[in-house]
Amino acid sequence: MAISTPGGKHSMKNLLIVTAAIEAATGILLVAIPSPVIIFLLGSMPDSPVLFTVTRVAGVALLAIGVACWFASRNAESRATRGMVSAIALYNAGIAAVLVYGAIGFGLSGIGLWPVTLIHTGITIWCISCLLNSNL
Repeated sequence: MAISTPGGKHSMKNLLIVTAAIEAATGILLVAIPSPVIIFLLGSMPDSPVLFTVTRVAGVALLAIGVACWFASRNAESRATRGMVSAIALYNAGIAAVLVYGAIGFGLSGIGLWPVTLIHTGITIWCISCLLNSNL
């Protein structure tokens, strides 16, 4: 049985699998039932065709990220996977910043806002750890 180090290939593989599951599931929910997800996250109903369309576009994008992470997890030692983890770090840091700005700047306050913000922050830290400990 192999022992995985915090930033080793097993950790990067696990990061990609966890990210794939979270983002794909969220993407499917945003496409299928956008209102409950947005209410949970932001505390407000998407109340126009434009917002429903943008929400569903975001859902498709998250599903694509999930699929890309799933396939990248199959080859945790490649430079392409390192690039994927770098992109996931940027994505998660950006999402955390946007959610904090939404809370502070716009007073958004869904029940899931801060837990989701913390999850994105945690995954950002996990990505950075994997990148710093990678031999690629």
